[in-house]
Amino acid sequence: MKKKSTMPFRNVALLCLISAAQSQISVAQTPSRAMIAQSFSRVAGLAYADIADLADAAPLVAQARIGNIIKLKPEQAGTAPAGHQRVYVEANVSNLIRGEGGISPTVRYLYDAPLDGRGRLPKLKKAQVILFARPGTRPGEIQLIAPDAQIAASPEELERVKAILSELVADNAPPRIIGLGDAFHVAGTIAGEGETQIFLRTENGDPVSLSILRRPGQEPRWAVALGEIVDEAARPPAQGSLLWYRLACGLPDALPGRSVRALSAQDADAARADYQVVLHALGPCGRTRSAR
Repeated sequence: MKKKSTMPFRNVALLCLISAAQSQISVAQTPSRAMIAQSFSRVAGLAYADIADLADAAPLVAQARIGNIIKLKPEQAGTAPAGHQRVYVEANVSNLIRGEGGISPTVRYLYDAPLDGRGRLPKLKKAQVILFARPGTRPGEIQLIAPDAQIAASPEELERVKAILSELVADNAPPRIIGLGDAFHVAGTIAGEGETQIFLRTENGDPVSLSILRRPGQEPRWAVALGEIVDEAARPPAQGSLLWYRLACGLPDALPGRSVRALSAQDADAARADYQVVLHALGPCGRTRSAR
């Protein structure tokens, strides 16, 4: 007599995970004036901004070793993007980098794996990866915050992720920039002299401002201040720092009309020119991940 078949536990977990993960939410990104990479901030093909995007959006960041992988058909979990294979992954967590609620020793999630030039799935089993995720609806389930939120866990990448997360959770962490506020310009007493101050709008309301100082015969000098008062200690941010990322990836390409509405035409033109000094000094954001 035939044995009555039962569905293995893994299949049950897979079906539950597929059901819960159909509506994956991607990292919110604002397209910048330069979606190109900068070699100074890139490790293994990822720019500083790419990692900062993921780390900033993920409530859960962990290092894990991939165990089992199951290829999924479109009728099981929807159609993967062209050039990708949707897979069900079981991974063993070796290091919880971020996550107040903890994490299970073994996690399960869906991943759209990029295929190689021959259309084959890369070797993922036993690979060490960094996962940027949010908790799933069931114990042990997680959901990647974006289709590319699984990256190789090289020693360099691990250190960079940890450094970025340390900056993000610091008490003095620079806030997200959501726009530009009012700009002011004061012309000097001699030609070529002047000072511009531009206030930034931030997500949490913390004050951030840019100041640009021009003196005849000198290159313009600028600084960013995190606070109500701009003092002599204010300096431009270091490239590859969180403050640099907030500005380079968060500032718009030009000073909008509403920021200079209270200025004379001449002062408004000077403020716009000074704003471009800041953008040029910051350089491109360097983001290589496309906005999703």
